Amino acid sequence: MDFPTFEPGSVWLVGAGPGDPGLLTLHAYHALQNADVIVHDALVDPRILALAGDGIALESMGKRGGKASPKQTEITTRLIELAKQGKRVLRLKGGDPFVFGRGPEEAEALVAEQINFRVVPGVTAGIAGLAYAGIPATAKATNSAVAFVTGHSETGEVPDSLDWDALARSAAVIVVYMPMAHLEGIREKFLAAGRSPDEAAAIVSKACTPDQAVLETTIGTCVEDAQKTAMKSPALLVVGEVVRLRQTLSWWTPS
Repeated sequence: MDFPTFEPGSVWLVGAGPGDPGLLTLHAYHALQNADVIVHDALVDPRILALAGDGIALESMGKRGGKASPKQTEITTRLIELAKQGKRVLRLKGGDPFVFGRGPEEAEALVAEQINFRVVPGVTAGIAGLAYAGIPATAKATNSAVAFVTGHSETGEVPDSLDWDALARSAAVIVVYMPMAHLEGIREKFLAAGRSPDEAAAIVSKACTPDQAVLETTIGTCVEDAQKTAMKSPALLVVGEVVRLRQTLSWWTPS
């Protein structure tokens, strides 16, 4: 197989997937072997970073809620600096760089500086995390549509720009990324939009990693159940009757 050339002075925006190194794409692995420097998010699994080729520099630029972390402008500036030094820069992001990430902003900044870039999509947690929990994103018996939403806006609050009523009516299954900080507010949005408190829900914590934990619950009790079981971020919330298929489709035990 012929891989694209990783040119000096260019930036590759690469999705590392949700955790399991086996879910990396071939292009992502090629980039890990041929970059000069890897600028990576905090959520990139250490097992993936261990696949970097000999002599490749690793720079952590991860942003974590509630903790001191680089600003997005600092990350983007660093990518530009390294590229202008003639480095082959791998910007390694959890999941997919264009799904609830800052990949588009980074790409726009690179374009403005006339820096060549390539996007390598990754397996997004909203699909892979559910699959590893034994929950299909879609199933013939339950849903022909699925919606993916973020659990917090750019300001860190529950997104008010979403039409929660329309969302609740139009998608039988809804997957919420990064819900834990505002789980109670998200529950209230669903209930106010007409979803039943008895509707099946699940929280998948640290999906596709050895620390994966899955909580089967309902919309009405998800907050209290999450507190009892100490579910931790990063996590996904999925609501919809498709969650009940986990009773027969659960196939993976973290080890």
